[in-house]
Amino acid sequence: MGIKICITQLFNNTELFFQRMSNNSKILPLDLVDVSHSINGTRYIKDINLRLRTNVTTMILGPNGAGKSLLLRICHGLTTPSQGKVTFLRPSGVQPKNHHAMVFQKPIMLQRSVMGNMEFALRSQKTPKTSRVLLIKEILETIGLSRLSKISARELSTGEQQRLAIGRAWALKPEILFLDEPTANLDPAATHVVEQIIGKIKESGTTIVMSTHDLSQARRLADEILFLYRGRVLENSSAKEFFSGPKNDLAQSFLKGELLWWHRQKLKPPSKKNIKIIK
Repeated sequence: MGIKICITQLFNNTELFFQRMSNNSKILPLDLVDVSHSINGTRYIKDINLRLRTNVTTMILGPNGAGKSLLLRICHGLTTPSQGKVTFLRPSGVQPKNHHAMVFQKPIMLQRSVMGNMEFALRSQKTPKTSRVLLIKEILETIGLSRLSKISARELSTGEQQRLAIGRAWALKPEILFLDEPTANLDPAATHVVEQIIGKIKESGTTIVMSTHDLSQARRLADEILFLYRGRVLENSSAKEFFSGPKNDLAQSFLKGELLWWHRQKLKPPSKKNIKIIK
């Protein structure tokens, strides 16, 4: 019953909320140029060149250990790369860090109520109290947690915590939202609800960059695909092109569900002439 109510709420009472979510800061595109990152002498991110564009949902695919989470942390600024540049468009007076947010695979809940978690995020941005109250009400309705607003966030189910974490990040009105496998630990029904919320975030004007192991989910949500293997972007294409037949042999094997660890021992970075930069 709760799932049905949540899905219904996603399509009602949100018009005013989405109007408020318009973001004119325009910190995108985000460019990564010759980005590499090493930990204790081992390179985990290698020679990455890519551009993340506005209003494009990008899904990052790849096997465990490919570097998906680390790449998201570098894009979000939590990790500084050992080499290369990570550059947002920087209009005069705009601080990019104030216009992007990230949600992790395991949601981080503050030791306070559901509403308190939302309020803490908005206070950090110095949102006026009158605006906070209305925005929190609208978001909790949208993510289906209104009836749970006064309970401890740490008492929520895993799926409810993930919805709260995503809603809390969305409340900050980010121009770009990084999601690190947000449905990895959820059952199909909870995954469906989260995907509905992600769709609404996209409709509100926020650009989504998300990692996932779920190929069906990538088919449903992605506009573009990044295929990452051993820290390298081996495929960067539209979702339609990728699922019709990726050019890279390892990406082809990944789509077939084959184990990749025994494939090519040495990888050559793609030549820069094959890196697609769409302006």
